[in-house]
Amino acid sequence: MTKWVYLFREGNADMRNLLGGKGANLAEMTNLGLPVPQGFTITTEACTQYYEDGQKINDEIQGQIMEYIEKMEEITGKKFGDKENPLLVSVRSGARASMPGMMDTILNLGLNEEVVEVLAEKSGNPRWAWDCYRRFIQMFSDVVMEVGKKYFEELIDKMKVSKGVTQDVELTAEDLKELANQFKAEYKEKIGADFPTDPKVQLMEAIKAVFRSWDNPRANVYRRDNDIPYSWGTAVNVQMMAFGNMGETSGTGVAFTRDPATGEKHLMGEFLMNAQGEDVVAGVRTPQRIDQLKEVMPEVYDQFTKICATLEDHYRDMQDMEFTIEDRKLYMLQTRNGKRTAQAALKIACDLVDEGMITEQKAVAMIDPRNLDTLLHPQFDKTALVKAVPVAKALGASPGAACGQIVFTADDAKEWHAMGKKVVLVRLETSPEDIEGMKASQGILTVRGGMTSHAAVVARGMGTCCVSGCGDIHMDEANKKFTLAGKEYHEGDWISIDGSTGNIYDGVIKTVDATIAGEFGRIMGWADKYRRLKVRTNADTPADAKKARELGAEGIGLCRTEHMFFEGDRIDAFREMICSDTVEEREAALEKILPVQQSDFEKLYEALEGNPVTIRFLDPPLHEFVPQTDEDIQKLADSQGKTVEQIKGIIDSLHEFNPMMGHRGVRLAVTYPEIAKMQTRAVIRAAINVKKKHPDWSICPEIMIPLIGDDKELRFVKKTVVDTANEEIAAAGADLKYQVGTMIEIPRAALTADEIAKDADFFCFGTNDLTQMTFGFSRDDAGKFLEAYYERKIFENDPFAKLDQNGVGKLMEMAIQLGKGENPNLHIGICGEHGGDPSSVEFCHKIGLDYVSCSPFRVPIARLAAAQAAIAEMK
Repeated sequence: MTKWVYLFREGNADMRNLLGGKGANLAEMTNLGLPVPQGFTITTEACTQYYEDGQKINDEIQGQIMEYIEKMEEITGKKFGDKENPLLVSVRSGARASMPGMMDTILNLGLNEEVVEVLAEKSGNPRWAWDCYRRFIQMFSDVVMEVGKKYFEELIDKMKVSKGVTQDVELTAEDLKELANQFKAEYKEKIGADFPTDPKVQLMEAIKAVFRSWDNPRANVYRRDNDIPYSWGTAVNVQMMAFGNMGETSGTGVAFTRDPATGEKHLMGEFLMNAQGEDVVAGVRTPQRIDQLKEVMPEVYDQFTKICATLEDHYRDMQDMEFTIEDRKLYMLQTRNGKRTAQAALKIACDLVDEGMITEQKAVAMIDPRNLDTLLHPQFDKTALVKAVPVAKALGASPGAACGQIVFTADDAKEWHAMGKKVVLVRLETSPEDIEGMKASQGILTVRGGMTSHAAVVARGMGTCCVSGCGDIHMDEANKKFTLAGKEYHEGDWISIDGSTGNIYDGVIKTVDATIAGEFGRIMGWADKYRRLKVRTNADTPADAKKARELGAEGIGLCRTEHMFFEGDRIDAFREMICSDTVEEREAALEKILPVQQSDFEKLYEALEGNPVTIRFLDPPLHEFVPQTDEDIQKLADSQGKTVEQIKGIIDSLHEFNPMMGHRGVRLAVTYPEIAKMQTRAVIRAAINVKKKHPDWSICPEIMIPLIGDDKELRFVKKTVVDTANEEIAAAGADLKYQVGTMIEIPRAALTADEIAKDADFFCFGTNDLTQMTFGFSRDDAGKFLEAYYERKIFENDPFAKLDQNGVGKLMEMAIQLGKGENPNLHIGICGEHGGDPSSVEFCHKIGLDYVSCSPFRVPIARLAAAQAAIAEMK
């Protein structure tokens, strides 16, 4: 028979997966001999079984729960529902990963009218007894029966007004008794039945409610944001109550062994006398600082500080603890590794190493890589943010905070920026020609698109704040206005957006620059010491490349050459090329582009100081480059000696029903080999020039052909590249090595990787397109239905943000095995957005990639995640 329930004394810290974090820590504190109110833990497996059984607690689990209630009665000397010596319990959730505030708690369970009367008489403290009862009715009604908290808060406020008091603690026993009766009446009105009086019924309903809370909306969102699988489930802890609301000799509090904001080593926290747990965080009363407990109860304070030291020494990490004082007796209700800011995490990790508490490897492993983003981007001022209320929420597509005046076009963004104004560019969606306006903006807000939309990818590369996919916006671009949350916004209105949370705020919220603490360098140094994976960057400009090098990039894994065509007047020459009638006209237009592209490549080589540079040849469909406005169409017609109608006819001819699967990538080079020739000349000439200036640098350009699906495609384009490159090298009398490889982004390429590897020097997984084509849905449109997939537990994560290891991952593993089997010298990396996602980096380490490549500001995240993957293998 499966064991579903464990007494605290039967468990230990190693049983976290089964008992949850809270249950395992309660067991561990019990084993350490600390003052823990005793009880038992219902396992995470019981939660999983509850859902498998159609949200029912089966007879076997119920039987074990009741058996352990009896064991708990023996330990405590109290009896559940007894009128002489009643046992009251708390029922709390406890997943294996800490999820503060996401799931539900019920206190004072076991009370009914008769038990309250007994407690009131025996304790000589009727106020305390009725206070417990009214709290229990409110919590049970809210958490278990889903009657809103607000109804009870209104009754409390009404009572305080009628009694002429401002604090709950000023209400008398009679007031609270009356309030309890009002609460029960409210319960009956909302539920249509009397409040349950049988403690066993109360308990089973509360346990079900905690299991249900594993699937509540806030818990689901938190799990998605923190990579916590739904399949884990939550444990439930049933624990004897310790009462902090028995008067001025009782209290409750929360404390940290170190400052969670700064990492400084000093005890910090808060407590309230004559209160229960939720009072401290509810903000109804102002708590006292933890050091003031020394004056209120010096003996309890001394005991508490010793316990804090014991727990930090035992867990070798900063602890977050909850405690209750019942009539001068201290009880420890919980300890866990405390949540902390990224800056505090770095300081605490370094300090623990310096104190001899942990190793360098442990210090690296204890930092959450995702939190590093907050160190690298501007943030909203915390004081100002407390007062702000979001008007909408969308996808936090690129971290940081931005505040500016609304503009609706890239040209306006550039113009306003040149005037010294801060702007937020608001678009239905962005396109490559918006690049300069995006650079000029503090932040970008789009109505459409997901985590791998053009706006999201480019913004992350720039380190610019971006919120995408805000479908609540009703856009009127023609009149430069939109409606959101009932308000009409016009050009020039102020708006603030948070690219980390996806929150959108009306008006101005002050931003502050991020600061990188000195410990950042130490942690990154340790990470580099232990990681095996190299980390490159996706960078299209020298500025991006320089920033990535500052953040530790060891090369460029992806330079998207198409982004270079939008600088200055280059787009004009490129449009001439698109609208050419003959090869000669096309070559003449490409000759105008060649020197500027060569100059860009030279600057990239310089910025990377001899480290590898992978340059992807032209990838997107040509229609993305054509003019949109009548003015630009007229300009192109004049330069080409064509009529406006002819140019419009060319533009119409470039229209595709499914451009993401149309005339793009390698297909452009097959159709127009002159494009590949021009890009090859630019790459090779730039490398030769930089090599002359820096003969000690080992410059070896890596030319990447995108969207290969057949080995014959690669063979055809490679011949064009090799012939052109060798011609340039011979003409210059240079000694230059180069490589030609491909992106693996079409499933067929993964399936035939052994054939493709015969002609490739390297593979690089383009997992944005590989994911799109494997799943068969658009990365820009998936946001329309992903939320429904989350709700129905079809997906737990956005596969464009977190690599699908079961499907896309299998294709990657297959391609590696086939490719290296044919070509042992093949080096392989990843340059899709997954290259900066920690769980995806771990997978890349596991399957044996040589490097990951990501946007510049995600380079430290990838370095840390790669180190953690290597350290995990050492265990």
